[in-house]
Amino acid sequence: MNQTQATLDAIKAAAPTGNLPAHLIEKGITQATGLVHYDLEPGAKLLFPVLTPFRNETARVPADGGNATNWKQITAINTSRQRASVSEGNRGGVLATTVTNKTAAYKGFGLEDFVTFEGQWAGKNFDDARALAMMNTLSATMIQEERLMIGGNNSLALGITPTPSLAASASNGSLASATYSVICVALSHIAMRESSVVAGVPESFTRTNADGSTDPVKSGAAQKSTNATAAVTGPTGSIAATVTAVNGALGYAWFWGAAGSEVLGAVTTINSIVITAAATGSQAIAGKFTADDSREPLAFDGLLTQILTPGSGACVQTLATGTAGTGTALTSNGAGGITQLDTAFASFWDNYKLSPDKMRVSGRTLGKVNAIVIANGGAPLIRYNADQGGVTIDAGTVVGSVLNPITNTRVKVEVHPDIPDGLILFSTARLPYSLSGVTNIIQMKMRAEYYAIEWPYRTRKHEFGVYADGLLQNYFPPAFGVINNIAV
Repeated sequence: MNQTQATLDAIKAAAPTGNLPAHLIEKGITQATGLVHYDLEPGAKLLFPVLTPFRNETARVPADGGNATNWKQITAINTSRQRASVSEGNRGGVLATTVTNKTAAYKGFGLEDFVTFEGQWAGKNFDDARALAMMNTLSATMIQEERLMIGGNNSLALGITPTPSLAASASNGSLASATYSVICVALSHIAMRESSVVAGVPESFTRTNADGSTDPVKSGAAQKSTNATAAVTGPTGSIAATVTAVNGALGYAWFWGAAGSEVLGAVTTINSIVITAAATGSQAIAGKFTADDSREPLAFDGLLTQILTPGSGACVQTLATGTAGTGTALTSNGAGGITQLDTAFASFWDNYKLSPDKMRVSGRTLGKVNAIVIANGGAPLIRYNADQGGVTIDAGTVVGSVLNPITNTRVKVEVHPDIPDGLILFSTARLPYSLSGVTNIIQMKMRAEYYAIEWPYRTRKHEFGVYADGLLQNYFPPAFGVINNIAV
């Protein structure tokens, strides 16, 4: 001890005042020293939504094998309108019956994940990494199945997007004087979900799978339109652009700029836009979207595709283009209801003597429905809640159901995470035909329900996948319908 102290005294005497080496400055122990407990709660918190309401309520039945399921449906009887009156002793007229042959191909779907050996060991006493990853893979597969059931598109081609019609203006914007080129791309359900000005419109690519095989992944986008040009007088110029609505399209991507240098500037839910400024996206369209990649060969047809397929018999209203950039909104019927809904209800009843029992919408579309209905009713509704703690006020209201004025039945309104803005999806749970022979109007017919595979080791990883195999079978598309191209 004496030798150590003598050494320190010698160092202090030799060093200039105030310039002691940092490691010789006396320090106490603080939180910054790092000698603290790490208060980590065991088990990862799963804070992501698994919203699959359509999947949850749709019946699931086993398949009998084969590559596809086939069935026959009688959709009309006495189409020649034979009258039932007969003369004495004679027989009546002969019915004409409409029979349709239907088929749908089974498709596999699933996702994969892995956990390294080190990842499993490091998670000991915190969480079971393998079980957690397997559960998350199942949840992700269910979410993707929901999106396939709503918008999967195996058969409905969007084709070539129509050429935009342009009208230039010297006001209402900030465009400089120049000639602008505008290109539009129609988007299917999946492309609309994945598109934004920042992220761009998805492009087709070849996916390398976990086993090294490859599969084509289609963008979900139609072939781009021919470019249209308009000369603008700036510096406060703008361009009103419209395209003919494309059947099956749930959105439109707009690219503009100098001819040959157009970039993404907007994604809309209606078939028009007013261009007021230079495009802010980074995705250039030159050399892209040169083919119609709207169909997904590995997917089955979802409900929207089955409704929008020509000849389905479903109730489809595509609202008019209206004013560019504004579109056509839902309108009041003057009696607490909405004109377009009344039109749909009348179509269901006039053609098939039925009423839908549910409307699925996005949150923004519900907001528009709510505003119209409440405006029809006059002043906003306020509810007073009185209890021992005093009085609280709940302002406003929300539409939970809509009255079908033709059948005097309630149609429930439900917000769905996979329904895009500007669309209302009608569905029917039961047919009002006692001898229909149909237990479930719509069902998932499964060759294989969810199953998990833990693959043989190739590296020091636990590799596994969760899969299923089936299709969405719709016995009667006329029991469903959509209103689309709604301004929101």
